[in-house]
Amino acid sequence: QVRLVESGGGLVQAGGSLKLACAVSGRSVNDYVMQWFRQAPGKEREYVGAISRVGDQTYYADSVKGRFTISRDITQNTTYLHMNSLTVDDTADYYCAARRFGQLAATAYDYWGQGTQVTVSS
Repeated sequence: QVRLVESGGGLVQAGGSLKLACAVSGRSVNDYVMQWFRQAPGKEREYVGAISRVGDQTYYADSVKGRFTISRDITQNTTYLHMNSLTVDDTADYYCAARRFGQLAATAYDYWGQGTQVTVSS
């Protein structure tokens, strides 16, 4: 059984930074394309980005490109979402997900975390 647990959410001022973590248990983070999604209140879920199984490729939505970075630490079996230059529009619940195969831009997933809330104040 694969379990994903997000952490690191909180309140941050606009222009600030935050790092979210997604700890994987049950399998190695190497076994999955690791993905990040977000959903703001009253809005549809948005695909933020992903990192490949071997960690050599990443994909980002246009809305976060240049500000967000996805990385992973094999020793911690964890993937991270580094968020910089945050704006109020980044306020959302952030979720990590995992998929065994497929292109990074694909939004299908096999496993889903419980989410962590990020609030950006103006």
